[in-house]
Parts: sequence; C-alpha cells; structure tokens
Amino acid sequence: MDKVRSILLVCSLLLLVPSLQVSHAAQQLGELGTLSTDEIQGLLNGEGIGAAKAAELNHYPGPRHVLDLASQLQLSEAQRNKAQEIYDRMHEEAVRLGKTILHREGELDHIFKKGDIDSNELKPLVMEIARLRGELRLIHLLAHLEMKRVLSREQIEKYDELRGYGTHGPIDKHHHPENH
Repeated sequence: MDKVRSILLVCSLLLLVPSLQVSHAAQQLGELGTLSTDEIQGLLNGEGIGAAKAAELNHYPGPRHVLDLASQLQLSEAQRNKAQEIYDRMHEEAVRLGKTILHREGELDHIFKKGDIDSNELKPLVMEIARLRGELRLIHLLAHLEMKRVLSREQIEKYDELRGYGTHGPIDKHHHPENH
C-alpha cells in the first residue's frame, strides 16, 4: 500500500474509530507533508491552533485556559461547570472537524501526487477545506464569546494578566456576567 493510501486509510479510521491513539495517528499523518506535525496534532486534539487569537487578545477568555486557571481566577462551582460545558461542546465539535479537515487534506495531497488534476477537481476540494477551517475557527471563537459571559470583569482582567496580555483597552462597558 503506498503512502497516500495509508494516509487516506488512517484518516478514514479516525473518522470511524475515535478511540485510536491520537499521537500514533498524527505520526502516520505526518507523511502528508503539507501540514506540520504540530498542526496535525492540533487538529486531532481539537485545539484552536491560533484560531481564536482575535478573541483571546481582546478580553474574550478561552474555556480551556479558564479551566486551567480556575483556582487563580477563583471560579465558583457554577462557573467551573459552565466553563467545562462550553469546553466539552467546543472540543467535541473541533475534534470532529479536525479529523474531517485532515481527511480532505489527504485527498488534496493525493490528487496532486497522482499528477492528473484539473481545476474542476481542485476547486471544490479546496473550497471545502476552506469552509471546514472557517467552521473550526467559528467554533473556537463562539466558545470564547460564550466564556466571556460567564466571568466577572475582575476575573477577565486577572485572566488577561495571567496569560500575559495586559490590558489592550476596555474590557467591555456592557459586560454583564450571567453566572456568579
């Protein structure tokens, strides 16, 4: 079995068997060449890979980091539970999209390797990958948007400080946390 078929097989298995070891799958997919190992690993793990930087730098905390900093932010039990709920929902969808993106990237790599490609085959595949990446980014940004509504202004300021962002302007004069 050639490398391309191996990559497509691994991608297909990832879509069907979620219990596969992520690091092993990432190693197998590393043969793609079009994506870095870190990007592959990030897509498989449902990570943002910088997708929510606009939110993060503008006082919209991410649920994973909020959970990691729960003690320093002095989250209430309700806030902790809500952050976990937001994260779990985002993560599940991000992992699903990441696997789909990797599968499509494998297809893209394959059609170029076979050397018999035309624009009719290329355009829809590239557009689909772009749509999936946009959807993945949106999932992450929406989680940041939702997370901000859970925290107090003081917690957001502390979050920014702990993450090394400082204050780049007003947090939000209309900020009204829902759960604290």
